[in-house]
Amino acid sequence: MDCLATEVPTDLGCIPTDPVKFVSKFYGMGLGLIGGVSLLFIIYGGYLIMTSRGNPSQLNEGKSFIFYAIIGLVLAIFGFAFIQLLAADILQIPGFK
Repeated sequence: MDCLATEVPTDLGCIPTDPVKFVSKFYGMGLGLIGGVSLLFIIYGGYLIMTSRGNPSQLNEGKSFIFYAIIGLVLAIFGFAFIQLLAADILQIPGFK
């Protein structure tokens, strides 16, 4: 595996030794994982709603799965935007721009 001088080769690929690049790489992976999991919960909530057949408790359970999946996704995205705003614009930490 060909890594840069500032990266360490691992089984997961080249891991940066610079803390800013390390966090940004794994935060991006985490956002992708959160997006995938929230998509699965939205699909499952839709399945519960479609198969509820008028059962109010199952209908409400499906709605809550969809609602909380969307809320979690929005919080994760706003968390990323907040970190970018705080680190890059306000504190001007090198490497975040």
